Amino acid sequence: MFIQTVIRALDKHRVKYALVGGYAVALHGAIRGTVDVDIAIALNRATFKRIETALHEIGLESRLPVTAEEVFAFRAEYIQSRNLKAWSFANPRNPLEVVDILITEDAKRINTVNKRAFGMIVKVAAIADLIAIKKKAGRAQDLEDIKALR
Repeated sequence: MFIQTVIRALDKHRVKYALVGGYAVALHGAIRGTVDVDIAIALNRATFKRIETALHEIGLESRLPVTAEEVFAFRAEYIQSRNLKAWSFANPRNPLEVVDILITEDAKRINTVNKRAFGMIVKVAAIADLIAIKKKAGRAQDLEDIKALR
């Protein structure tokens, strides 16, 4: 299962993360289908480099021609000037294997709960934090997720 591969890679490379997307909603008990893996990471240079290495190791490539160093250095500009909210990685051989890294949220500020899922422990954003993140995003699916989480 793709999410297992991703979580193992993050754990192997000691990436501080919080699962924040559809998988997080589902692991809190709401019925929610998803394919991509949405995560927040600690917003520091070392974590950006570690996640880039971890995702490359499992065959994922950045969808944008940028490196971890560039995303870290220009994060504020990407968010403000280019409306970039996530650094996206995909498997060029399997377009369903996608990881989106929220560059607008710092995992160090997100309360997490450990959930046993997929035969492992997964760090999932706590419900209140997940709702706050989804409120900020404000897309239709996020608003539906908020209803399901309450």
